[in-house]
Amino acid sequence: MGKAVSGIDKSAIARTAIPNVSGALAASTLSGRTILILIGVAVILSVGQEVFIPLALALLLTFTLAPIVSFLRKRRVPKIAAVLMAVASAFLVIAAFGFIVAGQVANLADNIPTYQRNIVTKVQALSQAGSGNGVLEHISKVVERIGAEMQDTAEESKEDAAPQSSRRDPMPVEIITRSNPVQTLGNFILPLISPFATAGLVIVLVVFMLLEREDLRDRFIRLVGLGDLHRTTAALQDAGKRVGKYLLMQLVVNALYALPIAVGLWFLGIPNAILWGVLTLVLRFVPYIGPVIGMILPLFLALAIAPGWSLVAWVAALFIVTELVSNNVVEPWLYGSHTGLSPLAIIVSAIFWSWLWGPVGLMLSTPLTVCLVVLGRYVPQFSFLDVLLGNEPVLQPQEKLYQRLLAGDPNEATDNAEDFLESEYLLDYYEQVGFPALKLGEMDRQRGVMTEAQIALFASTTQTLIGNLAEIANEEEAEDNQDPTAPAALEEATEDPDLSAVKRKSVLCIGGRGAIDDAAASMIAQVLAIEGATVSQAEHTMISGPTINLLRLAEIDTVVIAFLNSGSKAHARQAVRRLKRQKPSLRVGIVMPGIGGATESPVAAEDIDADFVATGIGDAVQDALSDGDAVAIKVTKRLGRARERKINPLVA
Repeated sequence: MGKAVSGIDKSAIARTAIPNVSGALAASTLSGRTILILIGVAVILSVGQEVFIPLALALLLTFTLAPIVSFLRKRRVPKIAAVLMAVASAFLVIAAFGFIVAGQVANLADNIPTYQRNIVTKVQALSQAGSGNGVLEHISKVVERIGAEMQDTAEESKEDAAPQSSRRDPMPVEIITRSNPVQTLGNFILPLISPFATAGLVIVLVVFMLLEREDLRDRFIRLVGLGDLHRTTAALQDAGKRVGKYLLMQLVVNALYALPIAVGLWFLGIPNAILWGVLTLVLRFVPYIGPVIGMILPLFLALAIAPGWSLVAWVAALFIVTELVSNNVVEPWLYGSHTGLSPLAIIVSAIFWSWLWGPVGLMLSTPLTVCLVVLGRYVPQFSFLDVLLGNEPVLQPQEKLYQRLLAGDPNEATDNAEDFLESEYLLDYYEQVGFPALKLGEMDRQRGVMTEAQIALFASTTQTLIGNLAEIANEEEAEDNQDPTAPAALEEATEDPDLSAVKRKSVLCIGGRGAIDDAAASMIAQVLAIEGATVSQAEHTMISGPTINLLRLAEIDTVVIAFLNSGSKAHARQAVRRLKRQKPSLRVGIVMPGIGGATESPVAAEDIDADFVATGIGDAVQDALSDGDAVAIKVTKRLGRARERKINPLVA
């Protein structure tokens, strides 16, 4: 580790101020009014889906095509021409996609009856192979019943088609209601026109949104964000960047996924391979379940067209390998995890939007939820959306550690600490996470919200955590011994008394007023041991009047007392004086965090007769291992005795 304590500048040791609890995490509560507003918005979106779905599609397509328009504009293409080129190319691709899918579906429908015999044969084979399995027997019976019904239907149709000369059937009578020809034509045409009308409306909206993009942005800022232009501008840029990049990169990823699927299915002899490739491209926009649905249909077709099982295995292997490559290579390479959504939020949003808008909502669930997360990130009233749906940590490391210690869970606390220590040193962890977590506990103790049992559990769990990190402390100490610049290693290579004194330094660490202070002293002691000092510990009860004589101070060079309560000036002064009366040559230091997270000490060393006062572990370790003479106790002036001498001079 190479953290030589003697002779280094104090800035070399990491410091982190104790956080302000009230400002550490923005509180976002769901009031009754907010819940009613959310319910009302959901009802409006559901009732007016015929209006909002085209608007949502147009908005997302605008986000997607905006980078293309900007690219063309940088090449000096006129604005109208750039917009028309981007929109035309996008909708031509969509139209070609639709025609391909329609043709492939029609071809598949014509070939379905030819696959019936293979399916029935394989189901019967499964039934015979697992004759003791009730599920397979039930499936076999269902298939046989369906086949019998289909055969009976075919025989009945043949009998109806044959001439029946032996009996006279009753003449059928049909009642015809005369209707308006215009109404009949409307009933036939309107269902066909509706999708094309929606598509045309979306195209028009996208064109005008792209043409008026700057004006719409300014109007939005004037409407909702004129009071905070910086926040509103950041929100618009973040939303556009996240949604646009997600849609474009997801399209590229899906295309790179669908291409080998289509080629592989064609090579394996699966009919309509283009259809399945295009279908997987679209279904991968549906989070998690989309790729599974896209794989099931080709597997079913492989089951139907081939008499054996090898084709099914090859198709499954094709999808699994392609999915693994896409998830672990292509996606991290192109965009990684830029949506800002947690995995659970993606699933919940897919369920919500599919319930609200059906299949279209399922396809749009992720980009729409990204917009909600951006809204929650920049609008304080909706910050709960970022907390519920975002993937950013909602608790600071010290708050998370404090919560785990308060819950009496040292195992998860140790796991989190080990993750931190993969790239940092133990001193950094205690300085940035451990000590601030203890400070949070001390502040709650001072507020009276912690019971004695909770204080004891919190302190004991902290001691367990420190013990769990002892192995890492030993590894860091071994690194220091192997480092030629470390004091412990230099002691063996030289006889310099200044360097050898570092290793011989004996330090006693004591808690100031309670069990939480004892835990802070244990952290300091562990770091001092890493730095090569001989360390011993004592509980806070040992510096009280009756028990201080039990401390063995003969071999101790320095005593470090930890006070997490920044208002403990009187207690610190008494502790320092008691120790120095026992051994005047003893160096005594106080560790006391600043008030309100300040880096400056709340008390001065000369005010309490201490040799040093530190606000953090790093400063305490450096001061404890530094050389210097002990500060003598100041003599207290007794004004009353002097006044008595002046009044009665005979008193000698």
